[in-house]
Amino acid sequence: MARIHLTGASCTGVSTLGRGLAAALGVALVDVDDHYWLPTDPPFTTKRAPAERLASVRAALPPEGWVMAGSFLGWGEALIEEVSLVVFLTAPEEVRMARLARREAERYGARIAPGGDMHAAHLAFAEWARGYDRPGFEGRSRARHEAWLAGLNLPVLRLDGAEATERLVAQVEAALRR
Repeated sequence: MARIHLTGASCTGVSTLGRGLAAALGVALVDVDDHYWLPTDPPFTTKRAPAERLASVRAALPPEGWVMAGSFLGWGEALIEEVSLVVFLTAPEEVRMARLARREAERYGARIAPGGDMHAAHLAFAEWARGYDRPGFEGRSRARHEAWLAGLNLPVLRLDGAEATERLVAQVEAALRR
């Protein structure tokens, strides 16, 4: 029974791989962001309390296996007890930022353009995402992820999120067969 946690920086392809992998394995996809944020307009402005996030994610994990996509650093470490494989995706900053710009434009259109109601939030999010690889960055960062991964007592598969989703799915499937 697959219980896979996909994580990495924003726009490394965690959600995309999650959708592809869940479909290939015939299991549920649980996106951590769906449990981290309250549904608001504009979106991604109000966090759920950590205990509520944890309970919400746990309730969404079916016993027959799942793919959990996203990061729970700093609030959901207890979830790792449920995981059988961690997949850590990386991608160069320029790839991540190009994906972020494209994704945000597709989702929000004129709302993130200058004068739009989400413009300032979009710029702040892009700056936050850009900080991932910077030493000393206080948010979700490569250093924090690496420290967390080093302390795990379960398999960690490191993949290049710039590769095609189909190739990444095949690599995870191969790791599951080992």
